[in-house]
This record gives sequence, C-alpha cells and structure tokens, in this order.
Amino acid sequence: MKEKKVKILFISQEIFPYLPESEVSKISRFLPQGIQEKGREIRTFMPRYGCVNERRNQLHEVIRLSGMNLIINDMDHPLIIKVASIQSARMQVYFIDNDDYFQRKFTFANENEEYYDDNDERAIFFSKGVIETVKKLRWTPDIIHCHGWFTAFTPLMVKKAYADDPLFANSKVIFSVYNDSFSKPMSENARKKVLMEGISRKDVEILREPTYENLLKLAVNFSDGIILGSPTINTQVLEYINTAKKPLLIYQNSENYIDIYDEFYNQILNGNSNVSKKR
Repeated sequence: MKEKKVKILFISQEIFPYLPESEVSKISRFLPQGIQEKGREIRTFMPRYGCVNERRNQLHEVIRLSGMNLIINDMDHPLIIKVASIQSARMQVYFIDNDDYFQRKFTFANENEEYYDDNDERAIFFSKGVIETVKKLRWTPDIIHCHGWFTAFTPLMVKKAYADDPLFANSKVIFSVYNDSFSKPMSENARKKVLMEGISRKDVEILREPTYENLLKLAVNFSDGIILGSPTINTQVLEYINTAKKPLLIYQNSENYIDIYDEFYNQILNGNSNVSKKR
C-alpha cells in the first residue's frame, strides 16, 4: 500500500525573490523546496504587496480560486488569488491580493517607515484568505508552518474558527518567530476585528493591548510547536515561549537545517510534547 504523502502548508509574510533577501524571505524560499525534495507535498502562500512586480515575476490570476468576498471589520473585501512559479525549484507560490489592502508600494510601512494603521486588517485578511483558498483547493494540510508576525492570526483561526472543518481538524500549526518587531501598536480594535464564528473575546483577550509582543503571544497560544527563526528574539516573547512549554526548535544556522526542520515536523505530527532544543 502506497504511503500517504505528508502535506505541509507554508504561509509567509515574505518570500525571496519576490521581496528582497531577509531571514524570513530566504528560509521561506528554500525550506519549502527542500521539504518538497524530501517527498512531502507542499503549498506556499504570501501577500501580493504592490512592490511585487507582476510582469517580471510572471504572476497571473487564478480565476477559479478568486472572486470570494471576505468580511473584515464589517466590510466586504474581494479575495484575488494569483500564482507564480519558481522554475528552478519546481515550486508554485500563491499570492493573496486585494486592492484595498495590497496595492500600496510598500509592505508594512510607508516611505516614511510609518506602519500602516490597517495592518491588523491586512494580516487578518491574509490569514483568512489563505485558509479559504486552501479550502477551495480541497487540500488537507498535515502541518501549517507560519513565518513572521504578519501570519500570527493564522494559528488562532485554524484552531478556533476552522476547528470543525474536516480539512483542518487534524492540522498541526507551527509558528516561526523572527526578529521582525514593529514599534507602533496595531489598531485598538484589532481584538474586535478578528472575532468570527468560533473565536470568542476570551480567546483574544491578550490583544487588549495590540502590541507586537502580545500578537506573537497570541500565535504561541494556539500553535502546536514554535521555531526560533532568528538568533535574536524579542526578550518578552522569548520568555513567554519558554513558559508555554510547547515543542520548541531553537535557531538553526547549520547547513542541514532542512533535515532538522523535517525531523521537527515529524515530532509534531507524532504528538511528541517534549521541548526540543537541538543545536
């Protein structure tokens, strides 16, 4: 009998070469390829920021996946799905797009490095858009691996809003924390905006103060495993991770990091609750 392929969904706030090289964008580019080459089935998603050159990167809209409306803060926002291929990796990347949230020429802050006031809505739209697109693909991820603060609402949604959906009922969520903090708190209504069927006020109480630290704590609360993606992590977040007693993979700077990540995936899938601190 043929063994079932493990399916891993990668959700990242940035992927190289669509955005410049960074800790997040580089690992989000090469980790999925390496995991795919190990025989896993993968899907990869990122936002379609306005600074992503569609013509140069040959993005095109996937009509059969587009056209849905997502309600964010009591407003309808059309969900547009685009796709591009990284030929050398034999890997497709799906892009979540929307004219209201992702047409601006920068990622999280404007030309004056002022963070956008609606980053909370943009992050909620992105996470919900990925989940709804995966539903349309009828693809059941065994592991959902989130990279960066912009994906921090995903663990909450998977574990609460989509907990009864057969596609996600057994999915394990891993959250990678990076040195990617923002100084300006999100909208004071962020907690209210993320409320949806399955998510209660109690679930998001930590966002009473919608700071970077509390957003990441929210992600930790609803994740099955945590990975430190940077050598230096926000002290408050790191302390919270250590008290959470979740399976933990510390920062990896070795050449065989893909093997180590793959082993961590297996640990999470097999329900090993021991804290893992491999060097």
